[in-house]
Amino acid sequence: MVTVLCIEDEVEIRNLLVEELNEAGYRTLEAANGAEGLEMILSKWPDIVISDISMPVMDGHQLLAEIQINHPQFSNIPFILLTALTDRENTLAGLRAGAADYLTKPLDFDLLLAKLEGCVTRLENDKAV
Repeated sequence: MVTVLCIEDEVEIRNLLVEELNEAGYRTLEAANGAEGLEMILSKWPDIVISDISMPVMDGHQLLAEIQINHPQFSNIPFILLTALTDRENTLAGLRAGAADYLTKPLDFDLLLAKLEGCVTRLENDKAV
């Protein structure tokens, strides 16, 4: 079973994410900000991370940079970034930082699940090589 870490400071959105992912057959982990998310990544090694960008303590971009720079052994974990910010600059910044994908809020769960399936396929292909 694929484990997805959901990092979101808004409790209602995080609960909805977890519920939808569990119903779709994913195992989930939760964190309320990037610092908690980093601890979960380092201790639990999730298969995929879904992270909000705008959060207190450590935002999604900072978390992704922290992983890429200081914890490269985890840099192959696909990150899907979530945000209410719809401007092109934020999208490009996330993708350039190494995010696998980027989604805007309000979330389209069918689109999210399709993006997760793509990440799972890439993970399976990487393991087969």
